[in-house]
Amino acid sequence: MSKLFTGAAGNRLVANEIGHGPRSALLLHGGGQTRHAWAKTAHRLADAGWRVVAVDQRGHGDSAWVADGSYTLAEYAADAAAVASAIAAPHEPAPVAVGASLGGIAALLALGQARGEGRAPPFSGLILVDVVPKMDPRGVEHVQGFMRARAAEGFGSVEEAADAVAAYLPHRPRPRSLDGLRKNLRLHADGRWRWHWDPRFLDGPRPVDSGRQQVEPALERAVRSLFVPTLLVRGGASELVSRAAAEAFLAMAPGSELADVAEARHMVAGDRNDAFADAILAFLARRFPVPREAAAE
Repeated sequence: MSKLFTGAAGNRLVANEIGHGPRSALLLHGGGQTRHAWAKTAHRLADAGWRVVAVDQRGHGDSAWVADGSYTLAEYAADAAAVASAIAAPHEPAPVAVGASLGGIAALLALGQARGEGRAPPFSGLILVDVVPKMDPRGVEHVQGFMRARAAEGFGSVEEAADAVAAYLPHRPRPRSLDGLRKNLRLHADGRWRWHWDPRFLDGPRPVDSGRQQVEPALERAVRSLFVPTLLVRGGASELVSRAAAEAFLAMAPGSELADVAEARHMVAGDRNDAFADAILAFLARRFPVPREAAAE
């Protein structure tokens, strides 16, 4: 079911909601993705008795492209907190945030800001998907390089876009259907297909990398002050989060947990969705048990 939320700046955010469980999970995708990246994960969670909200973050998917081109990490954090508040209003407690890359940074910053201001946490738990405060800059450059490469030019067809994705992700089997990829593209008036995100996200007046020097220390402070159950899911072959970086995260956040998904790269859920879902469901079952009768509904 499609649902609308309002971001921190009054921006329209579009989400999919499934499940009717007593606990909620807010799924926040990575940069350049959409809510549809979580489709399989969302259904696994709903089957386990969770109410699941997967949102298109600002400038992505069907959510609004913000008029002033503001796509800083702080603004993504504010949006995540706003959606969490709307979810929790009729359904206590606060949702568990599941954030991949950009979504994980947004959720972590939102928790750190709430702690610093003495407010209640926007999330009751946190699952970070292949993201830590200090990631390999070469991996970040590689990801953003792919996103920029055809952002302006676009593609002559969905099949051409599929070729580009296959070259970028040679380890992943090429899907038989292009329906999933089509959801990440827009057909423009010139007949070209372009990614379903605002190009100003990377190259606008306030892009996602704005204030990067201040963001990393803020993320480290947020990790050191974590006080909700936290799981870091790392791709075993991640090009952004090394095993050493994951262990440094655990040292900064005592009590947090780590799950390595073997053979998965940065886009863990896309590379090995079943193993990823198994890992987060095991964590949720331990830390946020859902009554058996709710899971059976």
